[in-house]
Amino acid sequence: MASMKRLEKTDRARILHLLCEGMSIRAVTRTTGVSKTTISKLVVDAGMAAAWYQDRVLRNLTCKRIQVDEIWNFVYAKAKNVATAKAAPEGAGDVWTWTAICADSKLIASSYISDRSAEAAKEFINDLAIRLKHRVQLTVFSFIRA
Repeated sequence: MASMKRLEKTDRARILHLLCEGMSIRAVTRTTGVSKTTISKLVVDAGMAAAWYQDRVLRNLTCKRIQVDEIWNFVYAKAKNVATAKAAPEGAGDVWTWTAICADSKLIASSYISDRSAEAAKEFINDLAIRLKHRVQLTVFSFIRA
């Protein structure tokens, strides 16, 4: 069996740095000569490693003030357009990223990606609660959406 090509550690670091600086995957492909598929797989691997690390390390946080908010985005197409979209994949439509940020250190104490339901809010807040050492002042940003 032929072994898969692996990116060197310096190449992986360079690609992730370029993406963090705001460069698109296509631009990184042109700059580095690495395929979009390889870059996409690297992003998934880096995200899984970051999630594992944060889940293990972000415990007993001593934050005093937490700001929570949700950010809307969509996968493939907006929910209202999924029915008429060409070959929309499963899971296409609206998605919300729930965030809890320490007001003093700007650490993201918890994040959660889901829909905008009461169940999702409860999951998110429960995850945040197990990460905190003591009670906090919680600020919720809520905007009226037209």
